[in-house]
Amino acid sequence: MRITFYGAARTVTGSQHLVEANGTRILLDCGLYQGKRSEAAARNRHLPFDARSIDLVVLSHAHIDHSGNIPNLVKSGFRGDIICTHATRDLCGVMLLDSGHIQERDVEYVNKQHRKRGQPPVEPIYTQRDAEDSLEYFVSQGYGRRRQIAPGVWLTLVDAGHMLGSASVILDIEDHQTRQTTRLVFSGDIGRRGIPIIRDPQPVEAADLLILESTYGDRLHEPYPDAEKELERIVNDTYRRGGKIIIPAFAVGRTQQLVYTLNQLATAGDIPRLPVFVDSPLAVNATDVFRTHSECFDEETRAFITQMDGRGDPFGFSGLTYTRSVEESKRLNFLREPAIIISASGMAETGRILHHLKNNIEDPNSTVLIVGWQAPETLGRRLVERVSPVRIFGENYTLRARVEVLNGFSGHADRDELLEWVGAMARKPRRTFLVHGEEPAAAGLAQSLKERFGLAADIPELGQSFEV
Repeated sequence: MRITFYGAARTVTGSQHLVEANGTRILLDCGLYQGKRSEAAARNRHLPFDARSIDLVVLSHAHIDHSGNIPNLVKSGFRGDIICTHATRDLCGVMLLDSGHIQERDVEYVNKQHRKRGQPPVEPIYTQRDAEDSLEYFVSQGYGRRRQIAPGVWLTLVDAGHMLGSASVILDIEDHQTRQTTRLVFSGDIGRRGIPIIRDPQPVEAADLLILESTYGDRLHEPYPDAEKELERIVNDTYRRGGKIIIPAFAVGRTQQLVYTLNQLATAGDIPRLPVFVDSPLAVNATDVFRTHSECFDEETRAFITQMDGRGDPFGFSGLTYTRSVEESKRLNFLREPAIIISASGMAETGRILHHLKNNIEDPNSTVLIVGWQAPETLGRRLVERVSPVRIFGENYTLRARVEVLNGFSGHADRDELLEWVGAMARKPRRTFLVHGEEPAAAGLAQSLKERFGLAADIPELGQSFEV
């Protein structure tokens, strides 16, 4: 068996891991790489393998850094099944089309600049039509349903607790020559215990080989209840100053988590019922998908709905407005009273959030609230580092708004939560590979795994292969 790491190697984005066994080539995830724009465009456009040679894709979840290059894979000749949970398939139905729209829009802008310079036009990495075509290859599978997907290969998906539909992947592989069975576990992104809406991560009983995420492998999160209290403080302080709270948030997962938490805080009277706007068409569509997959909800969310006589919508309340149109979004620029605006993208690189930042970043009464991991070279990371001036749409703006960071809302397990997940395995892996983490985070987790369990862990480089 061979494993090759084509993405999320010593970084957090672009998850792609190729498993070759019994003559079958199985790709775990096919995500977009996010970072410096020139580097990201080149890496995303040119797949590191022949798409036609891939037999199957197993997709851990719908986040774009895990699913976002699937349309390009299909466009390039892939014709196998893309296997994921039911909720992941439905989320990809809105997320990949949105991604295709972004590719088209970005290319329109680039080509305008090219025309001015007399340069040839470029094509998008993929289009909305390519995204639609890729959905034909999705095959959904429920949690805990073990089935054969290739000669000598059985797949089981278990709940990773990271976002709606997220899964850890178990591949039980019987070698055709030796007749020995090896269990390969790909963690996907592991979530946290006690976060709203979705269930806690499900432990895996055993692994021989483990591909483990390490996003927060060298640090700890504040407890989730503390994060709720911090959100309460930030909302109340900004409200008293008469400012707005601008939140760059991933349209899928983080937005719904924030809306649910704000709903609970307002219902309890802990924050005022100030206007809340979700300004992202993708978030609106994704929230509709959330409403149709209550089978993924945790007991707390089900109880909250029951307390409201079953008529309550965890993603809707008085004062909450979902905006779809450009006109509705532009009207938010003229708000003068305190409000909360949640908008994509989560790393503040594209989308409507840029307009809201431009219009509020120089207001000392307002707050920019960061609630997720920010990749290097992104505007979100520069905000976290409080770099000023801030460059938006080619113009410089002085950072006068307050910047607050709440890592407690992260959907990723921290160091101790990752160790707890590995510790639950009755049979520990003989070999572990750490992915989806920057080098310090991966190195820190490797040291902790060695100290706690005596496990040696490899930190693959991009494109590195291992015979296992």
